Amino acid sequence: MSSTVFSISGSSSSSSSSSSSSSSSSSSSSTVAAGITVLNEIGLDPGIDHLLALECFDDVRKAGGKIESFVSWCGGLPAPECSFNPLRYKFSWSPKGALLNTLAPAKYHRDGQEVEISGGGDLMSAVQSLDFLPGFALEGFPNRDSTIYRELYGIQNASTVLRGTIRFKGFSDTIQALQYLGLIDPNPHPILHPNGPDITWRVLICNLLGLANDKIFFENLKRKIAERVNSEERVQAIEDLGLLEEDLVLKLNTPLDTLTHYLSKKLFYEKNERDLVILRHDIGVLWPDNKREAKGINLVLYGDVKGHSAMARTVGYPAAIAVKMILDGEIQQRGMLLPFTPDIYRPILHRLKAEGVESFETSRWL
Repeated sequence: MSSTVFSISGSSSSSSSSSSSSSSSSSSSSTVAAGITVLNEIGLDPGIDHLLALECFDDVRKAGGKIESFVSWCGGLPAPECSFNPLRYKFSWSPKGALLNTLAPAKYHRDGQEVEISGGGDLMSAVQSLDFLPGFALEGFPNRDSTIYRELYGIQNASTVLRGTIRFKGFSDTIQALQYLGLIDPNPHPILHPNGPDITWRVLICNLLGLANDKIFFENLKRKIAERVNSEERVQAIEDLGLLEEDLVLKLNTPLDTLTHYLSKKLFYEKNERDLVILRHDIGVLWPDNKREAKGINLVLYGDVKGHSAMARTVGYPAAIAVKMILDGEIQQRGMLLPFTPDIYRPILHRLKAEGVESFETSRWL
């Protein structure tokens, strides 16, 4: 029976495997009956992150070791020379998704305890500095529900399991300024009704601050903003983003949608600019002789200004390789699949190396 092929890829903003695993249980029988293979989470994150983690876990188990901790970080970024803006970020996908991600809840295991972060903006207070690549100024924050991966990865004894998002330092601070001003609010705001009177960004900010008179002196306005966002640096970020200018606002009902459109025009990749993908796994291993090893798996890939972006390569290549494996009969299983078995992840990793997508490892004994 011939198969219909779906290869569903993921980027660094994608939702976790919880959605895939739940859909798998409900629709796997129908896809099997139809002779269909649906291979989920085979892009970058989720995707390559799975492949590299599972390969390491498999090698450790074969050598008699046990996984005690797993922390994974991944992010798509502008190359450092292209990151000079208050967010230290550029959008190769919908800014709305990136902004909503900062409002999401998160859950993970840390030293045997389950940690839960409520949605609505608390996530930006859980940011930590990342120093695994000292040449980059990086920060990271948890990504959705990491707790499900103890079961999915077969590392039930791991006391720490966390998957997170990488950004350049400064991202979270500017996001908090936008949050405090109400600019990431997904609810409709009367002043942003498309049929209402024209407003400028300065008028919008005054309105969000509750100022009755938008003719306030500029320095007084900045002082009011500083009181709201608790930092002079954040005020400067707001100003540098152009949000205190007298330019007209394209009103799209909600502050979130209005800001999304603005940032899509403000922070896009220009010609001859390149992006960067960074993926890092920190894996704690206990060996049979009771020695402990801290393994680091690193993937650092730059985009090509005359070719494909790093994100396009790391999302597109594994998806394309997986599709070809299904078409060639290397993957014959039908139903809803995840790339969690060696017959899938090892060949894909090998072929990614041939495309220049290759990780390197570090190790230290504790």
